[in-house]
Amino acid sequence: MRKAKLICTLGPATATPRAVRALVDAGMDVARINFSHGTHDEHASALERVRAASGEAGRTVAALADLSGPKVRLGELSHHLHLEPGMRFVLRPDGPPGDETGASTSHPGLGHDLRPGDRVLIADGVVELVVMEAGDEVVTEVVKALRKARVAPHAGVNVPSERLSMPAVTEKDRADLAAVLDMGFDLVAQSFVRSAADVQALRTLMGDRRVPIVAKIENRPAVEAAEDVAAAADAVMVARGDLGVEIPLEEIPVTQKELIRVCRRAGTPSIVATQMMESMLGSASPTRAEVSDAANAVLDGADAVMLSGETAIGAYPAEAAEAAATVVRVAEERGAPFRAPAPVSTVDDDGRAVAQAACAIARTGLEVSAIACFTRTGYTARALAAARPDQPIIAFSSEPSTVRTLALTWGVQPFLSDAPSDVDELIAMMDRRLVGDGLCGRGRTVVMVAAAPVGHAHTNLLKVHHLGDPAYRP
Repeated sequence: MRKAKLICTLGPATATPRAVRALVDAGMDVARINFSHGTHDEHASALERVRAASGEAGRTVAALADLSGPKVRLGELSHHLHLEPGMRFVLRPDGPPGDETGASTSHPGLGHDLRPGDRVLIADGVVELVVMEAGDEVVTEVVKALRKARVAPHAGVNVPSERLSMPAVTEKDRADLAAVLDMGFDLVAQSFVRSAADVQALRTLMGDRRVPIVAKIENRPAVEAAEDVAAAADAVMVARGDLGVEIPLEEIPVTQKELIRVCRRAGTPSIVATQMMESMLGSASPTRAEVSDAANAVLDGADAVMLSGETAIGAYPAEAAEAAATVVRVAEERGAPFRAPAPVSTVDDDGRAVAQAACAIARTGLEVSAIACFTRTGYTARALAAARPDQPIIAFSSEPSTVRTLALTWGVQPFLSDAPSDVDELIAMMDRRLVGDGLCGRGRTVVMVAAAPVGHAHTNLLKVHHLGDPAYRP
């Protein structure tokens, strides 16, 4: 079993039932739908295709809605712009479609957030500007530009995040979040998080319809607040695209490792994203460097890797997903001697203590085949995953939403089950399902973890169990 999970972004290249099913068959565990593009009707249709493909394949696949966040973008342009060093370019609050002299932006107050000497990047660094004058309008000079690059309408504008006055949750995010909750997405990604307070603000907006939040770390303030963000969020994404224009490129590899370590210490799932297999936008196979990049993310301890344009707009979406899944699997099978050591973490509650004890038992000479658990919220399965056992974690839950969200969690195979009424029924159910579903053979040893009384306590039960024990046969 592949333990690190695969997230694939849906887009024009995967906008049909057949294309989505091909991603599921290739190994997609989570489908990402980017709310920066498209309409709510298009997003709802994409979600329906994910649900249908998951059901047809008999595999649990979660759906992740990625909110736009406080991203500054250029406005309309009269044509794709070609900018060269030395040119004067004005960023305006509004105005007609832009040209090589300047353009409007989506943030009317941008001029009051910037100062002379600030660096501004357009289209993920295709063009670099330096601020000459800042006021109602921002007068800049082009200092760098890729030779043949063209700037498209609505291209991203990266400015120093620590001074950006845009709210953490924009009006667009509010409207999109309401749609996300109505549609029934399993996870929500929050873009351009700067602090743990930003995560809490989004969670508060959910009211009593809470779904797990994936905090995207893509600016320096978030890197500096990584421990607090990891504690506040349900998962963290190392979003190397915008992060790579906020901090020097040479710092990205070490920053990625530091963020993964922070997440592992906190027991928070981590995702490595952006340009994982970028060459597969137009090539049927990845480069050697891309293969190494994906494998090293796994060896660093990431819970998941994510494909973006490769599966959204690429020419070979299914091939890209299959390649990523294969690289992850081989890295896990043969990379054990090179894995990053688990960071020292404090066990601060009973559930994590029981989970670590279960994994310690599984590492003894008992020849444990799997660790099984019953969980209503997913907490028990995530605590087990944080301890990184060698055995697969087989999680049963009576909550369909929990089953789907666990598709993101490292090493977990989630399954829907009935809710047992007591501990004996719980053990009998897991015994029956493990054997009957072909997950483990009769007579094999498993470690079981749950809560007793069932549904009325936190994780507190651990049992070494031999499958087929007559005492638990119906």
